Amino acid sequence: MTDKDIINALKGEARPFAAPEDFDYLLESIGDASIVLLGEATHGTREFYRLRAEISKRLIVEKGFDAIAVEADWPDALRVSRYVQHGGDDMTAEGALCGYKRFPQWMWRNHEIVDLVNWLRLHNAHVASSPRRVGFYGLDLYSLQQSMHAVIEYLDREDPEAAERARQRYGCIDHMAEDPQRYGYATSFGMKPHCEQEVVRQLMELTRQANLYVKQPGGQVPDELFYAQQNARVARNAETYYRSMFQSRDESWNVRDSHMAETLEALREHLSQRTGRPGKIVVWAHNSHLGDARATEMGEGGQLNLGQLVRERYRPDDVFLLGFTTHTGTVTAATEWDGPAELKHVVPSRPDSVERLMHETSIATGMAQFLLPIRGHDSMLARLPSRYLERAIGVIYRPDSERYSHYFHADAAKQFDALVHVDRSTALRPLERSALWKQDEVPETYPSGL
Repeated sequence: MTDKDIINALKGEARPFAAPEDFDYLLESIGDASIVLLGEATHGTREFYRLRAEISKRLIVEKGFDAIAVEADWPDALRVSRYVQHGGDDMTAEGALCGYKRFPQWMWRNHEIVDLVNWLRLHNAHVASSPRRVGFYGLDLYSLQQSMHAVIEYLDREDPEAAERARQRYGCIDHMAEDPQRYGYATSFGMKPHCEQEVVRQLMELTRQANLYVKQPGGQVPDELFYAQQNARVARNAETYYRSMFQSRDESWNVRDSHMAETLEALREHLSQRTGRPGKIVVWAHNSHLGDARATEMGEGGQLNLGQLVRERYRPDDVFLLGFTTHTGTVTAATEWDGPAELKHVVPSRPDSVERLMHETSIATGMAQFLLPIRGHDSMLARLPSRYLERAIGVIYRPDSERYSHYFHADAAKQFDALVHVDRSTALRPLERSALWKQDEVPETYPSGL
């Protein structure tokens, strides 16, 4: 099979994905799935955010989806959720997003998210029933200290004696939680062995309280109790995550994605209680979290991810995984962890990558942006003679070491149910731009200099 044969086959499979009517086919492919996972090949591409927003709006309006769950911390996203559901104290979308203060701030404090938050609030203004208002929730676990404090604040209002127990339980971590890696380092030397038990006890206490509501006829856990329970879950799993950081990269990755899956399941159950039907959630996260890990070299090395866990836990027709790729353009990313957001050029994709196949298909079809259906189709991707490389740009991008820093072998046809390709993409616009984020910073000839 020649490269020309492959591209000709992909050319016949690719579908336009730019005009509003082009989205109809994707909605038909999603069918009755109640968990739709929307990926991204970078954490800083404007088109990925825009397309996911448009898909999410269609799912909410046409298929009755209840929530957007994102790769972000629970307390910060909950503040946004209160705003879009016409609660909380914030007066603007920018204000509701002020919780996102830590690196990488631009992932959620950007113009595309502001537009989405404003749309969600406007949509909910036309929803009379409060339980039916669409929410915005976080799946991640980095908010160790913030989540512990949120549990205590809730209990201070509802049960001061229980609040004092929570203070005592979290006390062994709280003084280190501002720098949780310091806590993880301490546990690697055998310090703080009882803290693990304490965060588990706190979660169990709130879970028992929630179960009392569930056991009642027509029982439903109050929202604020569920939010506190989820913060306790974050604290429990974050403690495990930071303790595992100094043991194995695979182990800490697995703790994080298992937490995302656990949170998604708990959120779906809570939404189901509120609405009286199975909850419908659209998920936003990186391809590396959503593309089934079993089809990647990381999976072969022992890593699992959210996409894999969701596929294992739910019926095939209840889940839809959509991946995104790009060939070149610009991206918002940092050079080092906790560094400033920079406007960086995306190096053209490697010849041995799935992104290059998509690029060649783009040239062959004349479509700068297209949808490639996979599930239910005899896609050429599933018949490739060998696995290809796949690129993953996170919050850090290092073009000078791209092959080793950002590529891995994968079988895209097994990872995803469909792919969206944006051939030349543009950088996400942060609300706060550093001196290194300049529209004219990257010359057209970078990195070749020609």
